Amino acid sequence: MAALAALVSIGALATFTASGAQAAANPYERGPAPTTSSIEALRGSYAVSQTNVSSLGVTGFGGGTIYYPTSTADGTFGAVVISPGFTAYQSSIAWLGPRLASQGFVVLTIDTLTTLDQPDSRGRQLLSALDYLTERSTVRTRIDSSRLGVMGHSMGGGGTLEAAKSRPSLQAAIALTGWNTDKSWPEIQTPTLIVGADGDTVAPVLTHSEPFYTSLPGSLDKAYVELNNATHFTPNSSDTTIAKYSISWLKRFIDNDTRYEQFLCPVPSPSLTIEEYRGNCPHTS
Repeated sequence: MAALAALVSIGALATFTASGAQAAANPYERGPAPTTSSIEALRGSYAVSQTNVSSLGVTGFGGGTIYYPTSTADGTFGAVVISPGFTAYQSSIAWLGPRLASQGFVVLTIDTLTTLDQPDSRGRQLLSALDYLTERSTVRTRIDSSRLGVMGHSMGGGGTLEAAKSRPSLQAAIALTGWNTDKSWPEIQTPTLIVGADGDTVAPVLTHSEPFYTSLPGSLDKAYVELNNATHFTPNSSDTTIAKYSISWLKRFIDNDTRYEQFLCPVPSPSLTIEEYRGNCPHTS
């Protein structure tokens, strides 16, 4: 019995040590091990709360809504700011707020200073919103300020590239059917996902998303997904494909959670929802 107890004790210690070593290797993993079902679901494992941010109480952007995991049991979370497109308001990308937050992120969907501003302004506003979120917001203690990302639709997608160019310390960037007169982004050092749409007539992939992607450094962790049977405005409605790859990208690079690598590498094949997917695998960041 004494020998058996010793063996059980050793086994438990080994299990504890292995678990501790895994946690030490990546202390930023949040939530259960992912499955295809879990990242395609309308909500992840975290209950979500939200709070409004008045434009009167901030500078550099037009206010917005913060979505965040209600529980603090898992410590701090990475954070993402999302910009709407030209002439649009945060309501146009609001579906992404709770969907991403429920997977273990603090998310701020913003209104912009004007609905007509250009990508360079959108980029500055994304960064101003990140600074507010991490330094002055009511949820700042829930955020790890070293793990930040930006997203945006259309003009906001172009602004996402501008923000990543201006702040290389960002961990992830996602441009959704982005628009920008600048087609070349060799300066970007942030892992970047470009999402285009095969039926986009506002920012056609041939003159926007594709050159954005190809101009990113070859050594950068980057990917390009072209949505099938989609338009410029597909990101304005709940979309499983956009959510699936956005969650995987943010988890992989903001949280360094390699459990999500399986959804990005090997490169996904064309399907009913994906016209084309390109990327450099395996990822190294």
